[in-house]
Amino acid sequence: MKTTRYFVLPLLMLMTSRCSMTVEPSDAITTGSLVGSEQGLQNALNGIYSLFKDHIEFNGTQDDNNMYLRQYYQLTDFASDDITCGQVTEDPLFNSFTHDHSPTQSNTRYYWYVSYKMINSANTIIAAIDQHAELDTQTQQLLGECYFLRALCHFNLVRLFAKPYSIDPQAPGIVLRTHVDDPSEKGRSTVAEVYDAIIQDAEQAASLMNTPRGITYASKEAAWALLSRVYLYTEQHEKSIENADKVIQSGRFELETTASFPNLFANAQNSKETIFCIGFSQLDNYGKFGSIASMIYSDGNSGWGEEFASASLRKVMEEHPEDVRWSYIEAAKDEGGNVRKLNGIDCYYIRKFSFQDGDPNLSSPILFRLAEMYLNKAEAAAKLGQTAVALDMVDEIRKNRGLSASLYKGALPSGNTALDVVLKERRIELAFEGHRLYDLVRNKRNVVRAYWGYHLRGLKETDIQPTKVPTGYSNRDIAWDSNRIIYYIPVDEVLSNPAVIQNP
Repeated sequence: MKTTRYFVLPLLMLMTSRCSMTVEPSDAITTGSLVGSEQGLQNALNGIYSLFKDHIEFNGTQDDNNMYLRQYYQLTDFASDDITCGQVTEDPLFNSFTHDHSPTQSNTRYYWYVSYKMINSANTIIAAIDQHAELDTQTQQLLGECYFLRALCHFNLVRLFAKPYSIDPQAPGIVLRTHVDDPSEKGRSTVAEVYDAIIQDAEQAASLMNTPRGITYASKEAAWALLSRVYLYTEQHEKSIENADKVIQSGRFELETTASFPNLFANAQNSKETIFCIGFSQLDNYGKFGSIASMIYSDGNSGWGEEFASASLRKVMEEHPEDVRWSYIEAAKDEGGNVRKLNGIDCYYIRKFSFQDGDPNLSSPILFRLAEMYLNKAEAAAKLGQTAVALDMVDEIRKNRGLSASLYKGALPSGNTALDVVLKERRIELAFEGHRLYDLVRNKRNVVRAYWGYHLRGLKETDIQPTKVPTGYSNRDIAWDSNRIIYYIPVDEVLSNPAVIQNP
């Protein structure tokens, strides 16, 4: 990444242009009319939202594979035990499966770059509003959205590039950027300092956002949802519950039912369960080249479909074939009705990023939804010793997923703790949404990948014995405290910012 230069546009430039302007999505903060008109301010802010989905130029080139959300799901889910890889590939997504990371891998470099581009843009808008804008209710809403986006970007960065808070809050975190005049050469704050800043921003966001613009934009409830998640990670369980309850009790959202849940993700922008999603339309449809879905689904020629739901996840779900969450896992069948294989690996496609408007490559990825709030509350309650509350929250999910005949009703299964039950439910409910790896390491549980797939270093198709558990592979399982859980700081940052210390 090139050395970042921060600036605030001079007052004259900010205030002389009063006309409404059009701003290109990836170029949101380049003109002098940020606060000259409400429309100009909205255009600038909307440009940040576009960066979640744009394929923008990086290091002089534009690559179809480079998109914030595509990289986000690679770096989070592909490193977990929910998804398996059907081949060896030179695509950098393979580094997540093997946990063999590099400071030069292109997906982390791009993700770091675009994340700080979003943060820097938010900082510029915040500075401009603070100095020159009238804080009417609409401007307060837009300012709150900036604080929310800055908090969310910092949160995802610290999850990916720093040790979990529950392991070492004093470990090096990330470079915290909260002011337009931050020096370009700035060291890493501690994990605890980063989380403190995230909480401060999210709290500020929640206090400002009182004029919601719809679920494809941040809202007060989205800020509470982020706080519930963040407080879970920082082991402030009462506060996690408090913020989850704010969302649950807001009256704005409802859990999808057994009948409607199979259409939740294809209908994300209209779902009563969605708190915040990134809105895609046919104009944003990248098709086979560059979409999220093309990595994990194919109708025959719509995508590559080389990554699949793991045998480990499917085994957990096999207890309840009536569970409607199976609708997001599709067995690819051959002409004889048998599950197809890719290089010896069963092809079970993932459908959570497909079928908006019937298109196999189109979706509006959900970053926060109501079910997570019930499960955040369940996990926090389990850790506070409130077993009945934890099980009640899990049952709220299960009775809306086709499992009304299999509720816990306050009774723990033999040999299980409340946390065991909650983490199992989180795994099934939130599969493929970027949570699983962090649910494990946050709770000091290893990533166990005792199933066949090319995450196993050196695997050959002839080695695969479907009836046996793979053994003898050094990277089959990853310890919760392994340095390989986190990614290296990208080489661009290390070279341009000598104050940054690399991860071990």
